[in-house]
Amino acid sequence: MLLVAAALIAIIWANTPAADGYFALRDFTIGYEPWHLKLSLGAWAADGLLAVFFFLVGLELKREFVAGDLRKFRTAIVPIAAACGGVAVPALIYTAIVAQHPGLHSGWAIPTATDIAFAVAVLAIIGSHLPPALRIFLLTLAVVDDLLAISIIAVFYTDHIEILPLLLACAVIAIYGFIAQRYRAFFGLHAFAAWLILLPIGVVAWALMHASGVHATIAGVLLGFTIPVLHRRADRETAAERPGLSEEFEHRFRPLSAGFAVPIFAFFAAGVSVGGAEGIRDAMTNPLTLAIVAALVLGKPLGIVTTTWLTTKALRTSLDPALRWIDMIGVGLLAGIGFTVSLLVAELSFAPGTAEHDGAKVAILSASVIAALGAAVVLGARNRRYRRIAQRDATDADEDGIPDVYQQEDRD
Repeated sequence: MLLVAAALIAIIWANTPAADGYFALRDFTIGYEPWHLKLSLGAWAADGLLAVFFFLVGLELKREFVAGDLRKFRTAIVPIAAACGGVAVPALIYTAIVAQHPGLHSGWAIPTATDIAFAVAVLAIIGSHLPPALRIFLLTLAVVDDLLAISIIAVFYTDHIEILPLLLACAVIAIYGFIAQRYRAFFGLHAFAAWLILLPIGVVAWALMHASGVHATIAGVLLGFTIPVLHRRADRETAAERPGLSEEFEHRFRPLSAGFAVPIFAFFAAGVSVGGAEGIRDAMTNPLTLAIVAALVLGKPLGIVTTTWLTTKALRTSLDPALRWIDMIGVGLLAGIGFTVSLLVAELSFAPGTAEHDGAKVAILSASVIAALGAAVVLGARNRRYRRIAQRDATDADEDGIPDVYQQEDRD
């Protein structure tokens, strides 16, 4: 809700007579120039605050690879393949639509990203009775999607690299990881120690990564990867009842990300002057808008469902027994919500202030709304069906005099 509110405030402010105030605030520069840190507030939000979000992405990826669904090949292969299809097909659709417009080619990665926070939030709102396997599939798919998006940003959106700052950044990240691994029990027991010790080291790593030319949010991901997921065997007797440090950090820092960092980024990224009714009409017929909307709304479900079907056939496996293919279409539509990371890629793809830069943001916002509404229709209908099944099972259990829990265990 904070994310949506921040974006709406920015859009409304940027299209009022007071719009100059919004753009002056967004473009206000602050920082230390010799360290390449004299940035606009918008750039601080995209490069700095969003690093907190990507730090949490790194924690989540590490946990999934070490102890989650991505640990087992057989469990992970279908959603991993689906995520790859959900990245490749939208990129191909975008490229095909803008093929005759060379100036738009650099935006090919905009529709490849899924906003995991928005997608899971929509699923939580409309999916009270949907099978748990559907949420697991979406989470796994979105985690891999984030990894692919991070890789794309690192490889394709880095113009130049300064070797010395990059090497220093890697060295500082290694020191950060050594301290986090060596003193995991200490940081788990003393919450404030992470702010006093690890945070300053992380800021230095971020600044060096920014100076190297690699997008600074990559530092957030790498720092997240260094945090241990499981307790060492020597620590388990004294920490058996506590989660790993990665889970501890995710619990501590997620409010900072969801409650401050990401909404502030959305506020500075979503403010686009659409130019009234005429501007909206022009945007809706612009090849860039059509390419992004088609890639997110159609390309995501097409890539995810097709790849999932091909993978199950090739490996002679099947979906979870609780799922149906119509559920996969709903998940594909949810994956078309490409808000946060898509806005970041749009910032990297087109120069600020250009028509393409603003048009891409309008298209992302429009596509995300359309995808969310489409997913709500499909999964809402499925949710009603699963609710009727649950009510029927509960009625049957009452008539048989058998407690629901035993009926459920029997079905399992």
